[in-house]
Amino acid sequence: MANVGGFFKNVMTEMRKVSWPRRKELTKYTVIVLATVVVMAVFFALVDLGVSELFRWYLAL
Repeated sequence: MANVGGFFKNVMTEMRKVSWPRRKELTKYTVIVLATVVVMAVFFALVDLGVSELFRWYLAL
């Protein structure tokens, strides 16, 4: 159990060294991530729709 306490002490020491982003940077990064997720979701939805239509066309032959 002594190692567990030492582990958390080391974690706290390392967390103090972390350079945390400012609010403006964090907002910018969040917008970038959300925009990327939306673009990728639309892209994969269109690909899925296209593949589904190809399948339906092929099965209708």
